[in-house]
Amino acid sequence: MTVPYRPPADAAEASRVQEELRSRVELVGPGPSAPATVAGLDVAYAPSGDRLAAAVTVLDAVSLDVVDEAVHVGRPAFPYVPGLFAFREMPALLAALDLLTVRPELLVCDGHGVAHPRRFGLACHLGLVTGLPAIGVGKTPLVGSWTEPGPRRGDRSALRDGDEVVGQVLRTRDGTRPVFVSVGHRIGLDEAVRWVLALTPRYRLPETTRTADRLCRRVLAAGGDRG
Repeated sequence: MTVPYRPPADAAEASRVQEELRSRVELVGPGPSAPATVAGLDVAYAPSGDRLAAAVTVLDAVSLDVVDEAVHVGRPAFPYVPGLFAFREMPALLAALDLLTVRPELLVCDGHGVAHPRRFGLACHLGLVTGLPAIGVGKTPLVGSWTEPGPRRGDRSALRDGDEVVGQVLRTRDGTRPVFVSVGHRIGLDEAVRWVLALTPRYRLPETTRTADRLCRRVLAAGGDRG
């Protein structure tokens, strides 16, 4: 079952939406056993901050080749408020997803899932609205404390907010800074970590994030309105 996206009128309503919907997030899975496609989602902003490009790239889950892509260029849909960042980007990302010709089976978001102050980050919201399994992979943490994982690829440690484990701090390359993995929807945390490792064969960030980042930046720099 999916949840329709409704733009909030203000920050108080946005916070209420997160509080109301977080109980509907499926934190255990099972995730997709053998998805054929995995999508990356990312957003780039113009220096002025009043224009954005939301990109989705769909990769073959085995070869990691891009098999489909789409971009929506528009304006942020909500003011910048810490903890409510998803509302700035959701309409543009959903518009980009609607432009795809290949429907992905797993979403990998440049952002957080339950590793969020209200346990409802961008990956959770996108998962509920689309009905797709979703993972959040953040470059920096939004909440929580952790011990530094070991130095080798695959080393990990728990990301804790109080007594609750909200994600994993994962080393994707030997000697590089870790990433912060959390469940978005319809997948377990261990499965999410396995997918992030599968999507990082050469670099710190998943290929899903890298391809979506390049696409949205390229389209925004060109001044286009590409779909």
